[in-house]
Amino acid sequence: MSRRYTLVAFHAHPDDETLLTGGTLARAAAEGHRVVLVTATLGDAGLAAGPAGEGLAERRRGELLAAAAALGCGRVVTLGYRDSGLRGDAPPAAADGAVRFADAPVGEAAALLARILHEERADVLTSYDAGGGYGHPDHVQVHRVAARAARLARTPLVLEATVDRGALRPLLALSRLAGRMLPGLPLGRAATVFTARAELTHAVDVRGYLGQKRAALRAHASQAGGGRGLRTIAVLSRLPGPLFAAVAGREWFVEAGRRPGGALDDDVFAGLR
Repeated sequence: MSRRYTLVAFHAHPDDETLLTGGTLARAAAEGHRVVLVTATLGDAGLAAGPAGEGLAERRRGELLAAAAALGCGRVVTLGYRDSGLRGDAPPAAADGAVRFADAPVGEAAALLARILHEERADVLTSYDAGGGYGHPDHVQVHRVAARAARLARTPLVLEATVDRGALRPLLALSRLAGRMLPGLPLGRAATVFTARAELTHAVDVRGYLGQKRAALRAHASQAGGGRGLRTIAVLSRLPGPLFAAVAGREWFVEAGRRPGGALDDDVFAGLR
């Protein structure tokens, strides 16, 4: 019988776990591994069709738990920081003393995450790349905190969740052509966001778990509205099957400390076997 591992997925806000790693988490859980989901914030500064602030945070907490259940996560933890806002423009202080995640001391947040890694005897930790994929300050902070926590907890394998830049470029071009028909993506130039294909180490086939991923997307109902135009969650969750498989059927990672090259791994636990 193959060994069962524990994967801890660390994300900035509710819905990040589904957009970037939902299929991977569902696949790991279905294969008998323990999956633990940790978010730094509850996304209280996010856009939504409804009230922002504490009311939105509580709503998104419920959505996060529903999405995690759809993906098969065995535990969900939130570190208690506030959402910093897409451009770090959320109010810097709160009445309860909670600070924006981007402002939190890295050592303090890393100690919180390392405690969870110790408790779970984590084999794998997922995070983001040094640029946070597209520069969101909370995503950049996820990278810093996860790297420090993995060292503190001596977690064997760190995988940085990302997107294949080569696969993303046609979608960005289509978005520009379609204008308001497609969601406005908060991204930088196509040549700089996320990760070039040559730098990837993993391309995980999650086509067998798209039912779970779609259910998790739909759980984040607050993120289907608000702001101008259509939202990414709304568009993805409604795509017809074949198109959804083409867009969401692969999830990508870069293994920290590994030199890229050769065939991409389809198994997030490959580095442990």
